[in-house]
Amino acid sequence: MTIRVLLADDQALLRSAFRVLVDSEPDMEVVGEASDGAEAVRLAGEQRPDVVLMDIRMPGTDGLAATRLISDDPALAQVHVVILTTFEVDDYVVQSLRAGASGFLGKGSEPDELLSAIRVAAGGEALLSPAATKGLIARFLAQGDGDDRHDPARSDRLGTLTGREREVLVQVAGGHSNDEIAERLEVSPLTVKTHVNRAMAKLGARDRAQLVVIAYESGLVRPRVD
Repeated sequence: MTIRVLLADDQALLRSAFRVLVDSEPDMEVVGEASDGAEAVRLAGEQRPDVVLMDIRMPGTDGLAATRLISDDPALAQVHVVILTTFEVDDYVVQSLRAGASGFLGKGSEPDELLSAIRVAAGGEALLSPAATKGLIARFLAQGDGDDRHDPARSDRLGTLTGREREVLVQVAGGHSNDEIAERLEVSPLTVKTHVNRAMAKLGARDRAQLVVIAYESGLVRPRVD
């Protein structure tokens, strides 16, 4: 199956480079280009791409606002956003996830990393290393950014999870892969995947990245700052 990719960046030269790279892959195609966030949202609605490579800083509607608009639209539930930025600042990671992004990637990444990120996002996985999940996400969600990020509604919805689903969610929030969780809980990776998918459905999460945010913001997992 071909992965449909939308490029959103205000620099035409970068969009052109990304297009050449993506279109060179047999399992990918670029279905549109946007020079600002508003255009990215419009094209996402028209083209229904699998993945949007979204620059975080663009004129007018920036990448975070555009990501939030896409994430909040039920009709675009299958559209996954990967934030791209030259500003590899920790706080942007959390802002991106809160906006609904599936991941975060620096523009200085190698071409193979970018292509891998597209495939990972298209598959519904989170583009966060265990170190990033356990360190950056925990720390910044604990600190917040001036307002109360605890969501009582999400806490209540945790009650819909089975005991095993809660266990798996805790492991996901710890940055562990399905194989690692399977080994820890002594079940098969397929069983873990089933529990993850059910937890996502019950909690209204688009992907694993949002499961991480929900686990911390609901209070299921307590951030630990080393």
